[in-house]
Amino acid sequence: MTNGAVVGATGAAGAAAAIANALKAMGAIVCVEPQEFLAILERTEKPLVVHSPSGFLTKYKYLTSYKGLVFFTKSKDALLIPTSVEIVTAKKIWIPQM
Repeated sequence: MTNGAVVGATGAAGAAAAIANALKAMGAIVCVEPQEFLAILERTEKPLVVHSPSGFLTKYKYLTSYKGLVFFTKSKDALLIPTSVEIVTAKKIWIPQM
């Protein structure tokens, strides 16, 4: 194995460990379709949504919690969130990719 391959393998292992640590810190994140996300909001007594607006080549991203789980969705168009929902706008939402 060349030095470049060793460095690459070490970097990949480090990245995998960083993702694993991020998941441990955040807990499970459940990815759902936008319509299912809206249905979860309807079942939640006082929902809080974290929203990251769309930017160049990105989609609108949304997070909420329900019964101890974190739900995430993204949409190319803004979702019509009910006015009763508390919304926090974040600069960015990052979800680890597995």
